[in-house]
Amino acid sequence: MTGETASSGLPADLSQHARVMQRVHEAVLTGTRPPVRPRGVVERSWSRMLNLGLDVSGSPRAVVPVAELELRRRRSGLEPVIDDLRQLLGRAAETSPFLVVVTDADGVILWRDGSPRVRAYADALGFTEGARWTEATVGTNAVGTALVEAAPVQLLAAEHFESAQHRWYCCAAPVHSPVTGEPVGVVDISGPALTLHPAIGALVETSVRLAESGLWRQHEQRLERLRRTAEPVLGGVGEPLLVVDDEGWVAVRSGIAAGARVAVPREGLPMAVAGLGLCTPERLGEGWLLRPRRERAPMVAELDLAGEAVVRVRSDDGSWSAGLTRRQAQVLALIARAGREGVDAAALGRGLFGDDGHTVTARAEVSRLRRVVGDLVAPAPYRLADGVTLTVTGEE
Repeated sequence: MTGETASSGLPADLSQHARVMQRVHEAVLTGTRPPVRPRGVVERSWSRMLNLGLDVSGSPRAVVPVAELELRRRRSGLEPVIDDLRQLLGRAAETSPFLVVVTDADGVILWRDGSPRVRAYADALGFTEGARWTEATVGTNAVGTALVEAAPVQLLAAEHFESAQHRWYCCAAPVHSPVTGEPVGVVDISGPALTLHPAIGALVETSVRLAESGLWRQHEQRLERLRRTAEPVLGGVGEPLLVVDDEGWVAVRSGIAAGARVAVPREGLPMAVAGLGLCTPERLGEGWLLRPRRERAPMVAELDLAGEAVVRVRSDDGSWSAGLTRRQAQVLALIARAGREGVDAAALGRGLFGDDGHTVTARAEVSRLRRVVGDLVAPAPYRLADGVTLTVTGEE
């Protein structure tokens, strides 16, 4: 389409675009040739809706009970930053023809602010606190589509799948945890279709950056609490060690040069840490103490390829097992066969794919494997960690 804005892909003439999209919407749903193709993000979403068999006339909105809504607010991790978001957006929402909505990662609306007039219109759409606004429940909409696309989304008028939403615009962007990288929610601004202003998309993205900065500050505060908790425990300890949080972020390092993060510790699951060797995580306050095992009992592992791949590990400290994908099992088997000398990423790529050019992919595969097996695989080169032996059974 011509005359599009640089940021959203929407044209400058909203009224004309709305009229054209109404014809496109009708044509797509009736199986006739549309006058133009919809934007890529819209076309992909409509295809998903048609495959789901959703009705353009909509369906009754399911709203979670108040108790569940309060629980979702706490579990979302967004409560610590909601006041900052409301300070940025709330006053404007009360005096402007738009609505500000914050959802969790499931698309359930946790908080909503706006003028009474716009809230009343949203109520008629079921766009209320506690309602789930995923694509599967309400069709193509900025909240649900942003979650699917993992990217900011702007929709205008008949770009929405449901007919009732055609008098509406919505601009949304996902909020990601800076700690885990996972989506924790969505910030959305919506209002009457032809009141969409080019600055709305920028306002949403500014709000997301504000939320993610606030989440990072919360993370730093948790690391500082963990440092204070560790002080009396670690006083006078001369051995190399790390104290990390539940996501592997380093709060304390002593006698070891370590990066900002290690693999995620798991209860009772030994892990190999560069500079420390094989460790068994020890719970310490809100985090974990990682230090070399004083007595490294041999660990015997079995990679069982009969049926669903599984690795089983046993030692004097106990035993555990974990399911693997076929690719993860293949990677582990190749590393085990490489022996003590190990294998580098280039050679591992050749072993996996039969040719050169897959070094980066091989590194990614090992990273995924180590998240499952707790770093029983040591890096640089890739090899079984010291004290670990592994046999492969069930091969065809």
